[in-house]
Amino acid sequence: MNRPIIIGVAGGSGSGKTTLADMIISRLSDRKVSLIEEDAYYKSFPNLTLEERKRLNYDHPDAFDHDLLCEHLEKLLRSEPIEKPVYSFITYDRTGETVRVEPAPVIIVEGILVLADFRLRSLLDIKLFVDTDPDVRFIRRLMRDVKERGRTLESVVQQYLEVVRPMHLQFVEPTKRYADLIIPEGGLNQVAVDLIVSRIKG
Repeated sequence: MNRPIIIGVAGGSGSGKTTLADMIISRLSDRKVSLIEEDAYYKSFPNLTLEERKRLNYDHPDAFDHDLLCEHLEKLLRSEPIEKPVYSFITYDRTGETVRVEPAPVIIVEGILVLADFRLRSLLDIKLFVDTDPDVRFIRRLMRDVKERGRTLESVVQQYLEVVRPMHLQFVEPTKRYADLIIPEGGLNQVAVDLIVSRIKG
């Protein structure tokens, strides 16, 4: 197999990164695509209590095990399968289970800080940043965290104001400068999706 194309999809929480990745995958139905979520690589803190883990800053670059993520991408580049960790947003910890990811011609890495780490950026062939208005991102995050992650309205608002927003301004937003393409509204931007798919197909 030729060297896979690795696409990095970055952007703030709720910006539409997953939607963009899904749109690219659906448009590449004629070839296999492996999806790697940065969220799966949150560091594990098994010695902390649940309440202590809840108070950790999960929007800081240090919250992610980018060493393991880079190691896994390098394995996929060598046509070796990986065991991707499974992370629980209910327990704020890895479950101990893994998901086998096979090598593929196209690999998409999606997460808020995939452009923040130099080693990770150096492995990416196409670097994308999804740029969406803050109010839209917050509403999407609020709905997702309440419906899918069992959070309360109050906890989501508090976390956004105290952690998510300042971390976005400090760490996520500045990574725009590393992007090959800045995409307003993510997967809803059909012109951008067409350009990306055309570039992948060559």
